[in-house]
Amino acid sequence: MVLLASVLKPVDDTRMRGKFAETLAGRTQVQVHVAGRGTARPSVSPTVGGISQHGIFKGSRLSLERLAAQWRYGLLLHRLKPDLIIVHAPELLPLTLLWKALGRGGQFVYDIRENYALNVSTQHVYQGLTRRWLAAGLRWVEAQAARRAAAVILAEASYAAELPFLNELPSDRVVVLENKYQPHSDETLRQQPIKLPPSTEPLRLLYSGTISELNGVWEAISLAHQLRAAWPGGARLTIIGFCQQPELLPKLELEAVAHADWLTLIGGVEPVPHAEIVAEIGRSHLGLLSYRPHLSTERCRPTKLFEYLAHGLPMLASPNPLWQEVLDAYGAGLAVDFSQPADGPALVARLQNQRFYPHGVPTDVLWASEGKKLWHLLDSVI
Repeated sequence: MVLLASVLKPVDDTRMRGKFAETLAGRTQVQVHVAGRGTARPSVSPTVGGISQHGIFKGSRLSLERLAAQWRYGLLLHRLKPDLIIVHAPELLPLTLLWKALGRGGQFVYDIRENYALNVSTQHVYQGLTRRWLAAGLRWVEAQAARRAAAVILAEASYAAELPFLNELPSDRVVVLENKYQPHSDETLRQQPIKLPPSTEPLRLLYSGTISELNGVWEAISLAHQLRAAWPGGARLTIIGFCQQPELLPKLELEAVAHADWLTLIGGVEPVPHAEIVAEIGRSHLGLLSYRPHLSTERCRPTKLFEYLAHGLPMLASPNPLWQEVLDAYGAGLAVDFSQPADGPALVARLQNQRFYPHGVPTDVLWASEGKKLWHLLDSVI
């Protein structure tokens, strides 16, 4: 039996549920359980595709519910007695280490999805001594867990250089599994890339995933407004995803009401089922990676980069050498400085003169290759 556990990530999270759980459930004699943020969305049921789902958290990121989630996680460990746990959240590491020390179960693997200590230190969600102590505490518990884990998985190759405690581990216990795209079970991927519409038709822009100021939601709105004036048929922007900043969401809702003719906001309060995001990708012409420059994102490849690539969606992305390398390899998009007012007519000319995905929709951006690496790792260390 395998348990995949997080706190803030929803039980249908694309990495934890859609990639890891689906890969593990592909083998017979393997029972898979996923624990995470519960959701009231009807698309999520306790058991889906032979994978059992457990909601151990609900409420805001900074609520006392996070303590209650620890209690529910402990009860789940006691009841399931899993042979393997894959931990996707650092705050579940102390209880996992205790469970391991008491000899109550089998092995655990730690999946490092973000450089959490760096995020806490630089993103200004926490202030003063709280920020410094929390960052130090995160780094300490991650180091303790890494030494005791059967293996450590990295969502980004850059973490190998950023996290010093990884230097203590044998190389065969650390593997990079990027957030490549895993199609839904009933999804047929496009054979041809998405084309821009005739200039007389509306240009549909998409901002998907985590909604935040750091991820450039205001910059996406600004660019859409400028393209609306420059593209003859006008431009429309859809923002879809989960907003992690409670104070930001009311402002965005007011903006969407004020510009309802060209701005659509989907989600916000609750995570949006991934199938809805995929549907919006198929209805769009340009995906926006409008991230503000920041230490916590500059060395990472966003999940939606792989999502857009797998669907042949052209992109406009903030200048970043790592992203530009990918865009150039597939002819997938253009770099745009979202921090500066766009020259609308010049950008429209660039778009109309650019041939996107000249070699077709790429297939090496799919999760299948990472899934094989996941099983190879587990077979070798457990």
